[in-house]
Order: sequence, then structure tokens, then C-alpha cells
Amino acid sequence: MAEARIVTFGCRLNAYESEVMREHARAQGLSNAVILNSCAVTAEAERQFRQAVRKARRAHPDAEIVVTGCAVQIDPDRYAAMPEVDRVLGNLEKLEAGSFAPAVAGAAGAGPHRAVGDIMAAHDLAAETAGHLIAGFAEKTRAFVQVQQGCDHRCTFCIIPFGRGPSRSLPLGEIVRQVRLLVEGGVREVVLTGVDLTDYGKDLPGRPGLGQAARRLLALVPELPRLRLSSVDPVELDADLFRLLAEEPRLMPHLHLSIQAGDDLILKRMKRRHLRADVLRTVERARAARPDVVFGADLIAGFPTESAAAFENSLALVEEAGLTWLHVFPYSEREGTPAARMPALPKPLRKERAARLRAAGAAAERRFLAGQLGRPLSVLLEEPGRGRSEHFAPVRLEGPAAARVGEIVELVATDVVEGALVARTGMSSAA
Repeated sequence: MAEARIVTFGCRLNAYESEVMREHARAQGLSNAVILNSCAVTAEAERQFRQAVRKARRAHPDAEIVVTGCAVQIDPDRYAAMPEVDRVLGNLEKLEAGSFAPAVAGAAGAGPHRAVGDIMAAHDLAAETAGHLIAGFAEKTRAFVQVQQGCDHRCTFCIIPFGRGPSRSLPLGEIVRQVRLLVEGGVREVVLTGVDLTDYGKDLPGRPGLGQAARRLLALVPELPRLRLSSVDPVELDADLFRLLAEEPRLMPHLHLSIQAGDDLILKRMKRRHLRADVLRTVERARAARPDVVFGADLIAGFPTESAAAFENSLALVEEAGLTWLHVFPYSEREGTPAARMPALPKPLRKERAARLRAAGAAAERRFLAGQLGRPLSVLLEEPGRGRSEHFAPVRLEGPAAARVGEIVELVATDVVEGALVARTGMSSAA
């Protein structure tokens, strides 16, 4: 293969880090390799990852197989024992250029090379990300910028803090530097991302919040056309962020909320930081600031002890809160978490409830898209004839269009086809 192949599982943060690894491998001259970046959010995610490792070995018998990511950080012995694996990297080590030197190899008979440090000792995100220029994103119109890492909370279903370490934030100056480089490379939309994004700044001097960081970023990089946030905790959105939502059109009117459940007892058993009423207050406050704001949400179906009434509360929240873009997961036991020791629901019931939530989400999505017909859209073209609106709705261009990939065009939606808005080109503006 011409250069190392990257296979990414899981979150947006992994997507960002995969680009870092791609650049490191290229700079170090590591070419005949497959680098697999794992997720550990569920047992099913790990199963799929192990399957991908075996598939990579079959497809590339002469390549070096490198595994990394949260699943590997949490249980490196398991992955070092896989006969397909040649190199095992932790979540800190995967961001170090030297980890991808071609000469690195395990000693004869000693198994794969291993470099997995103590993630819980990590404390300086700026040092971890120093020098990452993310040139690979320059070919795209949207890029993710990691501004926060790790998590200090302990939701009962989640193992991720043990894969990502404690919460730590990137100083604003470094965020600005990265965003300027991306914009110079052609990126028109930046997505701020992190493991616990709304925890941003609590470890920095002056404890700046996420809203303050976003406001200062937009002021210091006026040439950035669009800023978007990845998943946020509904109870931790600060006043600065609501004010920015009201006053700054470059902040996209789209918030993806980490809700997980719509029943208070289940939320308490999950050890979440919010209750149902907090979600409703947050969406009400956001709509007061920006009436057209649209919400996505993460929801877990079939959490241990979830009664039929508790599930109905989650289902009702979709319409009550006006949620549109849903990410629904049937609960999956994660060994080592408190929830895995709680009385479990049958897996078929979890799948059934997940299907009902997804159906509610699909109906909400159809209503939202239908409501966009005849309205003006601001669409970032991500590939020829396709893009996304400010509300993250997929859009397909209809008829001849002079607009190029990377432009932001003003359109009017005329139809909905296969889950996407169809729009005609009106006037366009090079972003």
C-alpha cells in the first residue's frame, strides 16, 4: 500500500486523532501498515473492532497491524495477545510521532511492540497535542478540533474515562493556531470536540468556559465562516454560550445533547448530572436565544431496571423537547462498570425499545425536513452537489449549479427525497 491505511471506530475525537496518526505515519515513512483506532463505548464496539483487526490481517497479510484507541488503552493485554497484531499503542502514545517509526518492532518471541502508558496521569493537553497541524483535514470542508480530553465524571454505564484519562483542556491560543491553519487550508467549518466538551476550561487559569472560548475564537479568527459544537452536556451549557447563540450567526444553530434517558430515576441510576426538567429548560432557553435552533440527542434504550413507564418517559421526551437528530443505542453491558452489575433487561427488549426510539427520531426528522421546504438554506458544499445546512440537514442540489466544493451557498428547499432536502441554487457566495 502507498501509505499507512487508517481504520477509525467511534467518536469524532477519534476521527481527529486518526488524522494526527495519518500525518505522523506519513512523516515517519511508515507505509505498509494498517492502523486501527478503537472505540470502547460498548462491548459490541469492541467486538466489531476485533473483527476488523482479523479482517485487516487477512486483507493485508504482509502489512504491519497497529492497534490503538480506547479499547486498547483499557485492556492492552487482550490486544497484544491477538496473533494478528504487531504494534500496540495507548491513547497518549498514538499522538507521538516517534510511535510510528518503521523500525519499531517487538523483540523476537516477545510478542508485539507495546507502548501504553498510564492515561490517568495525563494532565497537559497542550503538550499532548503540540505540533499537530492536521494537514490531512485541509482537503476537507469541515474539520474537528480537539479542545478538551478526558472526563472526571463516572456515569455508571461508561468505561471511557479509563481510556481517556482525567479532564484537560487546550488553551485558547493553541485552538486559535489550529483553526487558522485549517481555514488557510480550505476548511470552512470547524467542529469543537472533546470527551466532555462542556467541562472545557475548568483546569485552565481563570477557568474560562466553553462559551467564552467559542466567543473569543470567533473574534480572533474572523475569517472562519462556521463554528459548530459536538456533543454537549445539557446541564453545563453556560450563559456565554446562550448569548453567543443569540448574537453570533457563525455559531451554527445545532446542539447535540448528551441526554441518555428521559426518566429521572434512570438518570440517577446512570449517575448523570441532569434530570428530565433540566433538558426541557435547556432547550427552552436555547430556543429563546435562537428560535430556529435544532437539537440532536444521544439516548440509551433498555438501561438496567428501566421499566415500561421509564421508557415511555424517554420516548415522550423526543417530542416534548423537540429533538430531531437522534443517536440511539440499545444498552450494552460494559465489563468493569457499575451498570453491568445492575439487573439487566432482556436483549430483545432493549432492541425493541431502541427501534421505537429510532422510529420516533425518524418521524421527528421527517417533520423537521418538511418544515424546511420553501425556506432559505445556507449550505456548505462538502462534495459535488451535496452539503449540509446550518441545522446539519443533508442537502442535495437540484439543477445546474456553479457552486464549488467548499463554498457556502444560499438555497431554497423544494423537496425531501430519501432523508435529504433537495434545493435549487439561488445566489452563492464564495466562503
